Amino acid sequence: MKIRFTKMQGAGNDFVVLDETRGRLGLTPAHYRWLADRHFGVGADQILTVRPSPGEGIDFEYVIHNADGGEVEQCGNGARCFARYVRDKGLTTQDTIRVQTLAGVIAPRLTPDGRVTVDMGRPVFEAALVPFDATGLTPVVQGMGQKWPLALSGQAQDAPVMVAVVSMGNPHAVQLVEDADTASVAETGPLIESHPRFPRRVNAGYLQIVDRSHVRLRVFERGAGETLACGTGACAAVAAGIRLGLLDAQVDVQTRGGLLTIAWSGQETDSVFMTGPATSVFEGQIELPDMP
Repeated sequence: MKIRFTKMQGAGNDFVVLDETRGRLGLTPAHYRWLADRHFGVGADQILTVRPSPGEGIDFEYVIHNADGGEVEQCGNGARCFARYVRDKGLTTQDTIRVQTLAGVIAPRLTPDGRVTVDMGRPVFEAALVPFDATGLTPVVQGMGQKWPLALSGQAQDAPVMVAVVSMGNPHAVQLVEDADTASVAETGPLIESHPRFPRRVNAGYLQIVDRSHVRLRVFERGAGETLACGTGACAAVAAGIRLGLLDAQVDVQTRGGLLTIAWSGQETDSVFMTGPATSVFEGQIELPDMP
């Protein structure tokens, strides 16, 4: 079976975008893994699928599969590319669209400067809702936030890693580091991602605070490994930093793939807003192998 696709990227986080507005392609997890493979497929951090409105007041459904073939709740950089895609393909003429995800409804908005702003919803800090199993742990309180001790198996270290846990529709564990460049992402990222205290696994963020309105960030993503940028990871990191009393209400986040701007009032009832680039790279057609 041949399918058409668009390759896109947002701050270096790259995607294969598929159009299912006129019918399902019937892909399996093995197909998603193959498409994401950088040697045999197209190559991507995630596969994004555009589907028609599932109900009144919603413009589209947004489905996300990680490079390992698993479906996930949310992808912030992908949401911007999703909005750019449906506009560029003439699937909508609106500047703001309402999109259904597994994590709820989001509302990306195309801005006059070519970037896209996404209302990412409110951050959730309650451990059980992230979800994070805090049984037997005592958090360190800082500002309005908390940092939890996370012991990593097989790591020869005197103390556990201290993480702020937050959900942006998907789970994140954010730790403060002195230097993002030298952070032990490759070594500790897989251990945090699959830590038994996170029953749905977790995205591991490594946050370096430059000043109150500028940070640097690396993220080891659940099911994808380290990516050049992670939109929900940037939102989670800034929200955690604001709660800990370390950041102002608007923060520029420098990722390895580009710059994202995150804004949040600090009120748990308010949404986090993310602004950043969304770019089409190329389009193509590919023959899918027969897979179960």
